[in-house]
Amino acid sequence: MIKRFKTVVYLLVAIAFNSAFADSLVDFFRAVNVDDVATVSGLLERGVDPNAPDEKGQVAMFLALRDGSPRVIEALLAHPKLKIDAANASDETPLMMAALRGQLEWAGRLLDRGARVNRPGWAPLHYAAAGPEPRVVNLLLDRGADVQAASPNQTTPLMMAARYGDELSVDLLLAHHADVRTRNALGLNAADFARLGGRAGLAARLEAAAR
Repeated sequence: MIKRFKTVVYLLVAIAFNSAFADSLVDFFRAVNVDDVATVSGLLERGVDPNAPDEKGQVAMFLALRDGSPRVIEALLAHPKLKIDAANASDETPLMMAALRGQLEWAGRLLDRGARVNRPGWAPLHYAAAGPEPRVVNLLLDRGADVQAASPNQTTPLMMAARYGDELSVDLLLAHHADVRTRNALGLNAADFARLGGRAGLAARLEAAAR
């Protein structure tokens, strides 16, 4: 009887603890979204894991970069337990989000903290090439990014830049010897990507470079 009572008490305590922890995570991610650094810092001090995912599999640093929460980013960067390459459910890292957003300063600081510039599959350079800021492309290349990084379907950064990015990003990738002849799993090359993006002039230029 006593043993069964202790078991029930233990289960009730465990349920209460897990419920309180879940509520803390909800508050944590809500604060991340609105750059409420006081709440974020307080919850981190109480033991919330800076690398814990939310219910959608997103991690705090990725969300802070996506939503533009600079004070929260600073607090997370200062946390000793932060895993700088903690990925979300789509295997995207904070550096990839900073690259896509064209956030040059944050990309540099993530790299200084040890973020990986090269990784299997989609890489930060793919995201930078598709983004608005050629200086981020240049930063990643200077830090050793593989100019021929291949996504799971063999898409390269040059292809992404040709369809979505700034033409200066295309020029930077070409200057670093990106191969204009490379085709992905669908048989498309960089000129095809430019054409799909409605960029006929760029497509012609890439076709000429491939000859």
